[in-house]
Amino acid sequence: MIKFIVKRLFYGFLVLLGVITVVFLLFNVLPGDPARMMLGQRADQASIDAINKDLGRDKPMTTQFLMYLNDLSPLSVHESTNKEHYLYLSREKYSSYVKLFPVSSSKIMVLKYPYLRRSYITKRKVSDIVIETLPETAILAFSSITFGAIFGILLGIFSAIKKNSWFDKSSLIFAIFGMALPSFFMGLLIAWFFGFVLRDYTGLNNVGSLYAIDDFGDEHLDLKNLILPTITLGLRPLAIIIQLTRSSLLDVLSQDYIRTATAKGLGFYNVVFKHALKNALNPVITAISGWFAGLMAGAVFVEIIFNWKGIGYEVVDALNKNDLPVVMGATLVFAMIFVVINIGVDIVYGILDPRVRVQ
Repeated sequence: MIKFIVKRLFYGFLVLLGVITVVFLLFNVLPGDPARMMLGQRADQASIDAINKDLGRDKPMTTQFLMYLNDLSPLSVHESTNKEHYLYLSREKYSSYVKLFPVSSSKIMVLKYPYLRRSYITKRKVSDIVIETLPETAILAFSSITFGAIFGILLGIFSAIKKNSWFDKSSLIFAIFGMALPSFFMGLLIAWFFGFVLRDYTGLNNVGSLYAIDDFGDEHLDLKNLILPTITLGLRPLAIIIQLTRSSLLDVLSQDYIRTATAKGLGFYNVVFKHALKNALNPVITAISGWFAGLMAGAVFVEIIFNWKGIGYEVVDALNKNDLPVVMGATLVFAMIFVVINIGVDIVYGILDPRVRVQ
């Protein structure tokens, strides 16, 4: 089991390293001068050169990449004496770190939080922006996958039980529409219909975030703003979970041990809910875990439509302003979430099913 876990962790590390490499190369070949963006169009050349030196953009691309890896790694090597060195351990960059042991006469090994650079526009640390906006996206993604999982599993179970009935056919049509229609299109329809046309009846807003500002300028929690984005973002996983639960349950119900349980006199619903459903939900759980990670990254359009101030909203705003460090940091955070969730699911599967460890 230890070998299996180590192998999964190693694969996850390789995936992250690949994502970091692609992100670095992609965003470093884009046009634009970060120094001029930070200082304005009237900045003098000396100030521009100083900013580029601070960002490491005066170094060769290979050195820049190694600097980027060193910033991202929790364990990193830094210069402790020469303030002009590009690896100098600065409190301005690394607000919290622990010195571990010396590597050479002037370099030390450091344990620190990953440094995602600073925003070109606001000068804030990207890590602070992520910490501020990620919880709202996580709440939206969690509520959406919970909505999709609960109703998807229930509708899938009843579709399998009532196979070929009008309910089964209706759920199939709903699932097809749910998978075919993109989230941004459904978001526009839902925001317009429930948040504008029926607003007097529903009391819901077509735009709004988790925290709202009242007439006195005070910030307060407004959970009703979560309803429409949750439904919009949860429709596609809901549609897929319906079909996955239905097909998986029908497959399990055709197994020999289910026929044996039925032949022994167990009631139909007892067989379904106590014996078949437990095995039928394995692929559904895998899909749910994958969808949660996908919703974290895929909430961008929904957040824009409903003005939900999450990390997706921040990424789009950063793209409009060409604020590359924010986009790069958010991309790496999304990749980290994908990798961690997939590794966790693989390990849980390895614990529950020894055959997975052999494969």
